[in-house]
Amino acid sequence: MNPILVLLRKDFALFFRDKASISLTFLVPFALIYLLGQIFHVNSSSPGPAGIPVAVVNQSDNPAAARLVDALKAEKTFKVLTKFVNPDKTTRPLTEEDLRPLMRADDFRFALVIPRDVIRTDSIGIHLKTYSNPRNEIEAQMVSGILQKDLFSKVPELLGQSLQARARAYLGDPRLDRFNSSLATAVSDAFGGDEARIKSRLENGDLGLGRVGDSDTPPAAGAAATDTPDVFSRIVKVDNVQVAGRDVKSPEATLLVGGWAMQFLLFAVTASATALFREKEHGIFQRVLSAPVTRGDILWSKFLYGICLGLLQLMTLFLAGHLLYGIEIGGHLGLLVVVCVFAAAACTSFGMLIAAISPTQESARGLSTFVILLMSAIGGAWFPVSLMPEVIQRFSKLTLVYWSMEGFSQVLWSHDTLVELLPTLGYLSLITAIVMGVSVWRFNRGRIFD
Repeated sequence: MNPILVLLRKDFALFFRDKASISLTFLVPFALIYLLGQIFHVNSSSPGPAGIPVAVVNQSDNPAAARLVDALKAEKTFKVLTKFVNPDKTTRPLTEEDLRPLMRADDFRFALVIPRDVIRTDSIGIHLKTYSNPRNEIEAQMVSGILQKDLFSKVPELLGQSLQARARAYLGDPRLDRFNSSLATAVSDAFGGDEARIKSRLENGDLGLGRVGDSDTPPAAGAAATDTPDVFSRIVKVDNVQVAGRDVKSPEATLLVGGWAMQFLLFAVTASATALFREKEHGIFQRVLSAPVTRGDILWSKFLYGICLGLLQLMTLFLAGHLLYGIEIGGHLGLLVVVCVFAAAACTSFGMLIAAISPTQESARGLSTFVILLMSAIGGAWFPVSLMPEVIQRFSKLTLVYWSMEGFSQVLWSHDTLVELLPTLGYLSLITAIVMGVSVWRFNRGRIFD
C-alpha cells in the first residue's frame, strides 16, 4: 500500500480514538448552530424576541388610551405588566411611584406612563412618558422602535381628540357641532358613506389619518404613510426618563467588557484546573502526598490559586477597558473587586468539576470548550438574554456567566451598594458551593491521585 495512504489511515485512526477531537470537530459546532438558530428564531412561526417585560401605567380614562394598552398587550415581543404584586400575593394597579424601585430591582427595564393629560390642553398635541434602564443597547433600541410603532398607530385618534378639544375651546360647543356636521356632509357627498357615522368619528377624534378608506389593510410598501411617524413625532411630546446608567461615560463598553472577560476567564481557569492531569503524569502528586499533605490540601490550594489567577485576569481586563474605552472603575473599585472574587471562585469551581469528571486531559479540553461556549451564549455574554426564547432564558439564570455579568452591571452601570449586591453574590456563592462540593466528591472517588 502506498505509504501516504498508510499514514492517512493512521491519522484518521488517531482522530477517531480522540473523543475530544471528535466533539470539537462535530458535536460543538452542531450544538452551537442549533443554539444560534434558537436565539435568532430561524424557521420559527413567531420570529423575533418575545416576552420582554414592559410596565404600563394608564392614568387616563380616555378610551383611546385603553386601546393603546390593548395594542401593547397584543405585541408578542412584550409582556405587559400593569399590576403590582403585594407581599401577600394580592395585586393592585401599578403606579408611577412603583416604577423606579422595580426597575432598580431589574423586574423590568422599560415602562410607559399614559398621564391624565394625554390630550394636551395648552396646545395641539399628545403627552406621554417613558422610563428606561437601557442595560443593553440592542434590547433598548428594539423596545423603543416597537413602542413607537404602537404609539403612532394610536396617535391619529388621540391627535384628533386634541384638535377637537382645542376647537371646542375657541369655537364653543354649538359652533363646533355645526362645523363637524358641515364637514361630515362634505365628506359624505364627495366620497360616500353614512353622514351620521362620519360625524361621530370626527367627534371622537378619528380623522382618518394614516388610514386607507375604511379598510384595515395596511398601505402598500413605499406608500407615503411611511412618513407618518416623522410628522407625528413633532406633535407628540414624550418625556423620557432614564432610571439608571445616565451618567455612565462609556455605556456600551461598560456592559460588554464583563461578558468578554468571563469567557476568557473560563478558558484560563479551566486550563489551569486540567493541568492536574499533567501533574499526575509527571508523578508530582505521589511526591507531594509522601509529605504531610492530604488530597484535600491539594484541591483547595488549586481552588485558591484559580481565584487569585481569575481575580488578576478580570481586573487586568477591566483596566484595559478603562484605558481603551473609558470604563469608569475608579469610584467603584472596591465593589468591583468583590464581584470579581466571587466570579473567579465560581469559574474555578467549574474548572475543577471539568477536571473531576473527565478521564483524560484531552476529553477535559473538549468538554470545557463546549460548556464554556454554551454558557457564554445563553448567559448573555454574546447576545441580550431577552432576545432568546423564554425556555432558554430560564436556563440562563442557572449559569455563572449570567450572575457574574449581573454583578458587573450592578456595580458599573447601576452603581448599587453592597447590600443591593448581596443577592447576586449569594447566587454566585451557591453555584460555587454546589459545583465545588461535587468536584471534591468526584476527586476523592477518582484515580487522579493514584
